[in-house]
Amino acid sequence: METIEPRTREAQIDAGRSIAIGERIVTTDGVRGGKPRIAGHRVTVADVAIWYERMGMNPDEIVLDHPRLTLSDVHIALAYYYEHREQIDASIMEDDRIADEMKGKERSIFEKARALRNQTAANDSIPS
Repeated sequence: METIEPRTREAQIDAGRSIAIGERIVTTDGVRGGKPRIAGHRVTVADVAIWYERMGMNPDEIVLDHPRLTLSDVHIALAYYYEHREQIDASIMEDDRIADEMKGKERSIFEKARALRNQTAANDSIPS
């Protein structure tokens, strides 16, 4: 079920805005972990924040890399991010922690292929 985030404090104060942040950022159970995302897309606010903050992409570059997004989508996502920065940064850090934990548990496909190749090479050697 898709829910629209409640209007932010700024959107409530400035009722004259044509587009409220809360109408463009949604959460949906079962879609991207229920994280805030751009309405009509699977792109989360955290995705946009990472591209902008960590990767140093500007909004135009983000739109070039993701042509289904509009420039206003990116700016709305960034505005939402700055309004909810602590919460979204905590979610990003938790996702990073889980990814690091998963990396430590399982060998990569490349490591598995290398081990198999080495094992095969050892078994295929011609005795002298």
